[in-house]
Amino acid sequence: MSYIDGFVIPVPTDAKQAFIDHASPLDSIFLELGATRVVECWGDDVPAGKVTDFARAVAATPAETVAFSWIEWPDKATRDAAFEKLREDPRMMNAPMPFDGKRMIFGGFEPVVLLEK
Repeated sequence: MSYIDGFVIPVPTDAKQAFIDHASPLDSIFLELGATRVVECWGDDVPAGKVTDFARAVAATPAETVAFSWIEWPDKATRDAAFEKLREDPRMMNAPMPFDGKRMIFGGFEPVVLLEK
């Protein structure tokens, strides 16, 4: 069964292109190491909630936009092997992040329902 890594990141709104430029080469590395798909999304319709929401989850300021990203892997074993290799890959540390990585939330998820057309 596939495996998903998900990320929610507050990014300065004026750093959208810097975010894309930062993510693109890293996303290629994920694909090289076995990911089947990488998706980087820029917040467009992210409403404020009454109790919590994406912006509050990452303490986004009014000058930031929430980015939502995920990596699809064929299985958890492939993902775990890739992350072991990533720890040693010097390409992962080339450029500074154009966002506050301390406020990024992330996790690995096992799909329980998968519908495709």
